Amino acid sequence: MTTPGSTLPGASPAARPTARLTFDLPPHLEAGAPPEARGMTRDAVRMMVAHRATGELTHSTFALLPAFLEAGDLVVINTSGTIPAAVRATTPAGDPVVVHLSTRLDGERWVVEPRRAVGDHSERWTGEPPAHHLDLGPDASMELVERYLDSPRLWVADLVLPQPVLTWLTVHGRPIRYGYVERPWPLAAYQNVYVTEPGSAEMPSAGRPFTPEVITRLVAKGVGVTPLVLHTGVASLESTELPYPERVHVPESTAMRVNATHAAGGRVVAVGTTVVRALESAAGADGRVRALDGWTDLVITPERGVSAVDGLLTGWHEPEASHLLMLEAVAGRGLLETSYAASLAEGYQWHEFGDVHLILP
Repeated sequence: MTTPGSTLPGASPAARPTARLTFDLPPHLEAGAPPEARGMTRDAVRMMVAHRATGELTHSTFALLPAFLEAGDLVVINTSGTIPAAVRATTPAGDPVVVHLSTRLDGERWVVEPRRAVGDHSERWTGEPPAHHLDLGPDASMELVERYLDSPRLWVADLVLPQPVLTWLTVHGRPIRYGYVERPWPLAAYQNVYVTEPGSAEMPSAGRPFTPEVITRLVAKGVGVTPLVLHTGVASLESTELPYPERVHVPESTAMRVNATHAAGGRVVAVGTTVVRALESAAGADGRVRALDGWTDLVITPERGVSAVDGLLTGWHEPEASHLLMLEAVAGRGLLETSYAASLAEGYQWHEFGDVHLILP
């Protein structure tokens, strides 16, 4: 067991308690396929439950989520759907490029990440930037206009397409896939069961284990379920990068249910870091949540803390990922370190097809 302020094996001993958590992630813990391909149901993935009040860890499965929540609690989900955001392109010289569409700005202008094509997947672009004009196929092209903010890898791009973007992507795009995923999977493998509108470059994957049966059991127990929308951008951030602005919609009905839950003494449990970002962006200085429709650039750190969220269901995040700062704000440094040490020791699976972590107050 680690102690508050320490780091996991592989960390620099000089790391400060406020530094991002760092550790060695063995490749065999990176989930390379959906649980369904391993003979499991979505809700059969493992779930570690961490209790902040006691420091206790419980090893369970996601199907038993209702057993860890109480009547009067409120589960908040992100109903943004995943789009097939990876497209193949070529430079004027004929060199292959893979482009990840990250965030829609306005009209046909997007934030994109050009990546080097490697076999049937891609890797981060290094060296000189690609040509600014990229061919996407018949009557389709992309112009890289300028760097996006101060990002070392993201560009603002104008798309010229014969159809609306989302229509064109259904034919020419595919889900974003990184090297640890063994082979391509259909878009359905990257969708949560409760999606209502497309818009996320990558799946808000904390919600992937939900099934209609789990949701039914939650409601039958008296646990509320309420939606919001945050369209996620690409998640392949460098360890030095912070999350970029994202589109968010917190309905008035959801804001009211969050406030009513707190007033009645219940707990608000966010499903994913996207939900935490959305709710905290909609929370005022008094901690009350209000309707929000627009953009958020909020970065949640332990110093900033959280006020709208009491608990969090999330996946397992990579070493030094910016999401770990948010998790520390919810869990506290000591519990976060203890949880991650236990997850490594117990062989929990990482990434969008992996296991989950439930942090309760």
